[in-house]
Amino acid sequence: MTGRYDAVIIGGGHNGLVSAAYLARAGMRVVALERRHILGGAAVTEEVFPGFRYSVASYVVSLLRPEIIRELNLPRHGLEILPLDGTFTPLDGDYLWRVNDHGRTMRELRRWNLVDAEAYEEYGQLMVEMARFIKPILSVVPPDPTGLDPRQFLPLAGLLRTFQRLPEDRQAVFVQLMTMSAADFLGQWFTIDPLIATMSASGIIGTFQGVRSPGTAYVLLHHYMGEIDGAFRAWGIPRGGTGGVSEAIASAARALGAEIRTEAPVARILVGGGRARGVVLESGEEVLADAVLSSIDARQTYLRLLEPGNLDPAFEEEVGRIKFRGSSGKVNLAVDRLPDFTSLPGDGEHLRGAISFSGSVDDMELAYDDAKYGRWSRRPYIDMIIPTLVDPSMAPPGKHVISCFVQYAPYHLDPALGSWDDNRDAFGDAVVDRIAEVAPNIREIILHRQVLTPFDIERRFGLSEGNIFQGELSLEQLFFNRPVPGYARFRGPVRDLWLCGSATHPGGGIMGANGRIAALELPRATGRKVV
Repeated sequence: MTGRYDAVIIGGGHNGLVSAAYLARAGMRVVALERRHILGGAAVTEEVFPGFRYSVASYVVSLLRPEIIRELNLPRHGLEILPLDGTFTPLDGDYLWRVNDHGRTMRELRRWNLVDAEAYEEYGQLMVEMARFIKPILSVVPPDPTGLDPRQFLPLAGLLRTFQRLPEDRQAVFVQLMTMSAADFLGQWFTIDPLIATMSASGIIGTFQGVRSPGTAYVLLHHYMGEIDGAFRAWGIPRGGTGGVSEAIASAARALGAEIRTEAPVARILVGGGRARGVVLESGEEVLADAVLSSIDARQTYLRLLEPGNLDPAFEEEVGRIKFRGSSGKVNLAVDRLPDFTSLPGDGEHLRGAISFSGSVDDMELAYDDAKYGRWSRRPYIDMIIPTLVDPSMAPPGKHVISCFVQYAPYHLDPALGSWDDNRDAFGDAVVDRIAEVAPNIREIILHRQVLTPFDIERRFGLSEGNIFQGELSLEQLFFNRPVPGYARFRGPVRDLWLCGSATHPGGGIMGANGRIAALELPRATGRKVV
């Protein structure tokens, strides 16, 4: 048995580490417990094959909150984000290539359609306005609509006043973003099919929905709120992979006095007198604390780690209704040279950004149609990056790693297909086949292949049903409904048990906002001064 802590944190993912850092910064004695041998949760870098290092799951950064970078001084702890330059969409005989240089992008769009090029300028300005309007909500503790304390609604007053000051057409756009599908919303602005399809892809990341499903326009906005050095919608690769983010946060937490342990899986949460009192590790060791913060999802926290009888059955049923519906897979490749795209041959700068396999809206929707019936997509949507073009340290000299985020891969397969273990290789083959349609040399350059299905993601990273956001970002599971109605203020029905992961507001991605808000709220609730 260890000494008593002010707080024990379950999970050493980036949100758990953020909470550890901020609680230590507030003068609390904190320990974070990670079940694996390596920190980071899904934001982790691992050498899967000798000499080849992968961002195994999460692979790009945009949403990491600037205030966390600043307040924890993460660059001093090794964080360096290398910008990705644009998005290349290879097509059969042509391509669409948008880059960070606005002038070059406008010339490319004019090559396709003059009207769409002009609309792109206006659309970009509009989305920056919408992102600036909604961004403050990322730092707000959601109110409980059934609560009697009016003070919890005060943070929303400024947002309401800002909304009222918006021009009427901007108010209408915001309502559209909350209700429309990504494809329909973008279709109001553009006619270029590959452009609509590629931009719509941001609306279906990590969701079991198609680009024509209502509500996906909000997910589009969610990803648009990312920024790097003040530039909205900018994406980057952390030097050393996404594990570099987690290691920088862990370094900051340790410097502030937090204790971090790996290979310390939690078996259950100790509860006595109606409040959390610590945790028991699988080894049998007890770690006692005044508060327990869980950065794992609500299902794992409430239904697996709490012993029966500690929760009201109605609350358990509510947790059981959370939609996870993992829909994403990941294929990581090691290659001995770069893929060669027939529409734009060679090793040019078009390979230095994201490569989006999203040729048309119909292609995207057909990929979703497979998933609706319990099948992995035969021609999936793929978001590919080649991080070694930005950070050569991830592979041996002259070699490369390729990261492929894939949809759709439904967690619940049609029983006629068998298990995911039966389908893993065929799913990986489908991804390679899709790439080969526009880069035929891909098969001959692959040295190694790692395929992660939603089932693998669940087993490896503890994400229920392989959902990368710890619960879908569907409208009914956002803000004061996240993770369940009445318990969106980072506290559950068991006293001194807090959630601090992506299961809470404002959702998923390498953001850190969840961990920061929870860690700022806990000292306030216990009367400690936050420094």
